[in-house]
Amino acid sequence: QVQLVESGGGLVQAGGSLRLSCAASGRTSDTYVMGWFHQAPGKEREFVAAITWGAIGTRYADSMKGRFTISRDNAKNTVYLQMSSLKHEDTAVYLCAARLGLAFATDTHQYTYWGQGTQVTVSS
Repeated sequence: QVQLVESGGGLVQAGGSLRLSCAASGRTSDTYVMGWFHQAPGKEREFVAAITWGAIGTRYADSMKGRFTISRDNAKNTVYLQMSSLKHEDTAVYLCAARLGLAFATDTHQYTYWGQGTQVTVSS
């Protein structure tokens, strides 16, 4: 079992930045791909970014490329999402997820463990 706790959300003006954190506990010695997803009210959960266990590879949703950066510190069991040039349409709950293994995944069904999420609100 892995427990994930997100933090760092809040209210920010359009064009601003936020850094989200996801702290993992439990069986963190296993190899996990870590992902970030977001979910706006009335919409489906969508892939934002993912990073491999060794931080060798990253993947982003097209709308986030160049604005968001995912990183991880395995010594701290923490994954980060640096968000810049935020837009009103980025407003959502942001959730951290973990997938056992080395392969990337962008489908929510491919992730086993989820955090509760942190709210990000971008004012226009």
